[in-house]
Parts: sequence; structure tokens; C-alpha cells
Amino acid sequence: MRVQLITRGAAKRLGVLAGLIVVLLAVAWWTMIRMPGNSHTGPLPTMTKAETELAARLKDDIETLAGRIGVRNRFTLKAYQEAANHIEARLGESGLEPQRQACPPRQPGLTPGNIWCEVRGSTSPERIIVVGAHYDSYADSPGADDNGSGVAAVLALAERLAKAAPKKTLRFCLFADEEPPQFQTEEMGSLVFARWCQEKGESIDAMISIETIGWYRDEPNSQKYPRPLNLAYPNEGNFIGLVSDVRSRALLRDVIGTFRSTTAFPSEGGALPAALPGISWSDHWAFWQTGVPALMVTDTAPFRYPHYHTPEDTPDKIDTDRMARVVVGLERVLRHLADQ
Repeated sequence: MRVQLITRGAAKRLGVLAGLIVVLLAVAWWTMIRMPGNSHTGPLPTMTKAETELAARLKDDIETLAGRIGVRNRFTLKAYQEAANHIEARLGESGLEPQRQACPPRQPGLTPGNIWCEVRGSTSPERIIVVGAHYDSYADSPGADDNGSGVAAVLALAERLAKAAPKKTLRFCLFADEEPPQFQTEEMGSLVFARWCQEKGESIDAMISIETIGWYRDEPNSQKYPRPLNLAYPNEGNFIGLVSDVRSRALLRDVIGTFRSTTAFPSEGGALPAALPGISWSDHWAFWQTGVPALMVTDTAPFRYPHYHTPEDTPDKIDTDRMARVVVGLERVLRHLADQ
């Protein structure tokens, strides 16, 4: 009789625990994974002439950065400086006025530094939307996807929005020293920049980091995830990912809702714990350190791209047609954020 009571009690406790786990999973799904709107499915629309021209522009920038210039970091300083010069020239062609910030501040000359420019807001210029990408590459990698694709996207967005009249200020940033060994250290370019903005008392409403957005595959199992995210997301690597920490959930929902309602391209999102692998792996992390809502736009890098951080990360791997569709969607997102 006593054994039977113990068994019944244990079963009851297990039932309660199982119910609690189900509730917690449901809450996590609702708050972290469920996003507004629906991801596009089926064939992509025929590209417009403007999108085709944009794809060609993106290709030119990626071939310049990862082809002609190649590996660019503190160990290849001449190439690093050449990449910075190209970025400044491209921003100047758009009618913008690029500025440089020494990085690291106490040792100028170790890198070309951070490069930034802005389109001043018309009615609320003190409120700022930052969009950025790092322009250094990893070790001996030419960095076509990581992060020539992100740099090309920021340059294209700056060009397309240079003559906009947003209510808030749009700030376009190209950061130095995102890659190891500076990654998530005091010398990481975006952290230097974020803290500089904080020290000036600037009001940054949102930051969008564009990180590796050029590799897409439609085959099953072409997309991998750290567990348990494989249970919640598709296994075809044909979507653009939008990722934030839990604190930036409101921004993420606004961004992905706008993207999905305006752009016919597959998208997945998650406001997830920063400790999960990959969630904090770019320049948005730096802005989290100063309390700014921030997210990353990505093709998920090592969870999809087999050439990540290798010498084979070359321009021929990049799908600039699909990239162009993503950039057009991000332009719509930025116009929305800057006019709220």
C-alpha cells in the first residue's frame, strides 16, 4: 500500500512537472519565436530592373572588398586601409560626408578606424537609427560573405537613402575590428563607437547590424541550428534571419513585421537569450552593452555557410540577386523606423 502511494505521488509530481514544462515552452514560443506576419513561401517574384541594377552594384562592392583587396585586418594593414578608402569613396559618391573615428582611440594607426555618415532627421534629428556592418575580415579569409556582403548592403542603403527626408536621423556605420582577437573586447570597433555615442548623450532608438547575408540554399538540411532551435525553424537555408536578445524583442517584432508586410522574401526571427550560440556574434552586441535595442540581420553564418572563416569565403559564393531583395526590404524597414 505504501509503495502504491509513493508511486501515485511520484506520478502526480511528474505530471505537474510535465505540465509546467509545456507551459514554459508555450510561453517561450509566444514571446521569443512567434513573430508578426508570415514568412514568404513559394517562388520569388521576378526581379525588377531596379533590383537587378542593385544586385550588380552589390556584386561590384563585394568583388572589390573580397576579390581585389582581399584579407583586411590589423595583420594586413595596407589592404585594411584600402578597404576603408573604398568605403569612404562610395559614401562620398552618394553625396554623404563620411567621417572617421580612431579605433582603438588610444592607439590610432593600428586600424583605419570606424567610418560613419548620416542623413540628418527633419523633425527629430536628435533621435538616431543606426545601421552598420564590420569591414574587417577574419585571419586569412577574404571575407566575401563575412562581411563583404554586410558592407555592400550598408553602402547600398546609404546610397538609396541619401536623399531621403526622414523624421529621425539615419546613421550609416562601417566598423573596424569585429573579428577575433578584438571580438567582444574593449578594442572592438562597434563597442568603441557605441560608448562614444553614449558619452555624448545621444539618443539612439535602434541599431541594426548586417552580418553575412549572401548565402542561400533551397535544399533540405542546408540549414543547421544549435539545439533546441532546430525544433522551431525550417531546415532549408533560403531565408534571412533577424535575431535579437530578449530585451530588444519589441524592436525585432516591429522590424520583422515591416519586412514581411512589404517584402516577398523568406524570413525567420527570434528574440532569444544572448547566451545561445550565434545570438550575440556581431556588432549589435556592442550596442546592447550601452542599453540600445539592437538586432542582427544574417544568413546565420556558420549554421549554414560552409566557407565561414576560411580562405574559400570568396565573391563567387555570394548570391547577390537574393541579397538585393533583402536590401530592398531593409530599406523599407529603415524608412519605417526613421519616420515613426
